Amino acid sequence: MSDPFHVRVSVRGYEIDFNGHLASAVYLQYSQHARWECLRAAGVDQGQLIASGVSPVNLEETIRYHSELRGGDEVDISCAFAWSTGRTFRVDQQFRRPDGSLVAEVANTGGLLDLQERRLVADPGERWRAVATVPEVLGL
Repeated sequence: MSDPFHVRVSVRGYEIDFNGHLASAVYLQYSQHARWECLRAAGVDQGQLIASGVSPVNLEETIRYHSELRGGDEVDISCAFAWSTGRTFRVDQQFRRPDGSLVAEVANTGGLLDLQERRLVADPGERWRAVATVPEVLGL
């Protein structure tokens, strides 16, 4: 897939902080929303995923700010999955204004937790591929 998946979000007034810009915790909420929308676009059903005995977990998440977002602004949030041979995977996300200017970047390291064993599954890419109807959206 040449272009990463993205979703557009409008900043709501109650999400801004005392200084008038988007609160830092909301960046993480937006990034999680975009990841779930990406999974949905890949054909992953959250209920079926959990019923299969696994659930995604965040292991590390960092935000790099480039410019501020204010109430009423629109932002496109991308998702680009990066797979390795281990138990974790990365999702690199960019927050961009509709004109393309970079607002923020979120780097997420995640895994798939086996809900019974309470351990990360050995090959998360294979598990995602098994439950996705359009795994190409996830870079698989």
